[in-house]
Amino acid sequence: MALTDSEQLAFAVAEAKAGRAKGGIPIGAALIVDGEVLATGHNQRVQLGSAIHHGETNCLENAGRLPASVYERATMVTTLSPCDMCTGAILLYKIPRVIIGENSTFYGGEDYLRSRGVDVVVLDDDECIQMMSDFIAAEPALWNEDIGESD
Repeated sequence: MALTDSEQLAFAVAEAKAGRAKGGIPIGAALIVDGEVLATGHNQRVQLGSAIHHGETNCLENAGRLPASVYERATMVTTLSPCDMCTGAILLYKIPRVIIGENSTFYGGEDYLRSRGVDVVVLDDDECIQMMSDFIAAEPALWNEDIGESD
């Protein structure tokens, strides 16, 4: 039985919570192919001292090398609208579908994804909105760093 969009989002939400519990930024992702979760990941910029380990890129790293034919059947699930870097990774690997938990706290590359033929679904998930709102209020400097903004 196929997973619903909300059921798929639950994997990304669990990752976001795990990342926040470790002192990081609460953004999680999951790569799902043919109803199977191939990988999950979460933003680990703080934990790894990394410039590039956002939720989606960390998820792709955890998936390891995969043939193009796998990515072409995949759905990237993310708790937050993808930034330009993560949007680029989605396009590079020709991932055809993206499920986004929320885009009210940050609106990323959704329009560009759509212009390139990607099916983008925004769930406006209350838990994702609250998680990011709470984080941004508690850690505004860290949030600005993550999205490339000056304080």
